[in-house]
Amino acid sequence: MGDYILYQPLTRNDRITVMLYRAGIALTCILFAAMAVFFADSAAIAPPTAALLFNIFLSLLYCATGLSVFCIHLYIRKLKTNLIWLYNLALAGLILFVIISKGDCLSYFIAPGFHLGPILMLPLAGCIGFIAAKEAVCFRLVEGYLLAMLMPLYLVLLAGGIMGKAAIVSGLVVIAALYLLFTLRKIFMPIHSDIGDKSAYR
Repeated sequence: MGDYILYQPLTRNDRITVMLYRAGIALTCILFAAMAVFFADSAAIAPPTAALLFNIFLSLLYCATGLSVFCIHLYIRKLKTNLIWLYNLALAGLILFVIISKGDCLSYFIAPGFHLGPILMLPLAGCIGFIAAKEAVCFRLVEGYLLAMLMPLYLVLLAGGIMGKAAIVSGLVVIAALYLLFTLRKIFMPIHSDIGDKSAYR
């Protein structure tokens, strides 16, 4: 991986999985941007509608991340296995998040004082951060390293309840902007660059 040389002819499965992997990245980018706009204008939205929209954003974000996790191409099989386990942990965290918030995830995401909502999302941030960092290692997409560090930090600060609305929005805008740059640099790469030399897989 990380090489633009075409080592072997691509199979139909190669093309489909790479396209799905990148579709997951693109959808994640759109959702980050949508959530930044949502938090900037959330005061103008009726609370039940705001809670519903946030739950939809959250569900789609987990689906988009799962798409990339299950379709990623890695040289080392154990890395992918561990990434899938981390994603399963993220899903368990989401279920717990929904249970403790009684379906109102938004309130537990931005409530003042310490709360568990953002902490339960750390495995998801780990999955997204792993993907970003993997691309940074393979293709020198430096913003991938920044995303891998900023997303968990953002969630920890949110969990502490010390961020005001301006900080919440600003943090999401920074993450969305970095992820947009990451996405635009990634999705237009040749498909075979994600496959690399399949003889090296183990």
